[in-house]
Amino acid sequence: MDFVKAHACGNDFLILEEAVAQRRHAELARKLCSRNTSIGADGIEFLERRAAGEFFLRLFNADGSEAELSGNGTRCVAAWLAQSEGLTQVTLGTHGGKRACTVIEASDPVYTIESEMGVPRVMARAIDLPGVGIVEGAMVNVGNPHYVLFVETDDFSAHGMSWQELGAKISTDPMFAHGTNVEFVKVLSQGEIEFRIFERGCGPTTSSGTGTCASSSAAMVLRGVNRELTALAEGGPQRTLWPSNQEVMRLTGPAEIICTGKVAGL
Repeated sequence: MDFVKAHACGNDFLILEEAVAQRRHAELARKLCSRNTSIGADGIEFLERRAAGEFFLRLFNADGSEAELSGNGTRCVAAWLAQSEGLTQVTLGTHGGKRACTVIEASDPVYTIESEMGVPRVMARAIDLPGVGIVEGAMVNVGNPHYVLFVETDDFSAHGMSWQELGAKISTDPMFAHGTNVEFVKVLSQGEIEFRIFERGCGPTTSSGTGTCASSSAAMVLRGVNRELTALAEGGPQRTLWPSNQEVMRLTGPAEIICTGKVAGL
């Protein structure tokens, strides 16, 4: 079975052709994403080639759960199609909607890509978390679900817990029927935020494209920061541009092809 491995700011993915999955998507994700016994990744993007040159992605997290989409994963696939097939503009269908990607700089194996990320929906919402109490934040949808908290601590801790511990509690709270991604956001200036990500289905990650968009849109709507931001995660910065609440948000960041290979014994 052929695979590609790529990452966007340390958020790493395997890319497999949909044709090889044979309805084993969840099983393959759990097996191949294991960092100790297999290739290792945060998830697998299964790339389906449809009629008239259309593409569709199915994303499975490392725990075998299926998600609507990944901004970083989509960008990794766009980088692979740029390297392997010379496509500098491509629209990728996902369960969270279509995402148009444009290569704006190429220095193989690293590609800088601008992606249209849809229109974010931001709603301030406090949740009553068992054992924690009332947590103030915002529910954000960017094609997949997020819960965004604003913090001022240097280590991103909140409510007497590390962001990793609190993120795990929020992510699996019954209020979110299908789980949620969680971001902890610090506003550094009118043009810059920093955040940490607890990703549904795989835990803490160094970066997230949809998490970048969720964090940015929440900061724009609820904290009045600039409509063009630098968003800093542990894996590095990405840029977001959201002209107004009714328009499409654009996300710009890098994706790097790490390797291609074959995996046996499946």
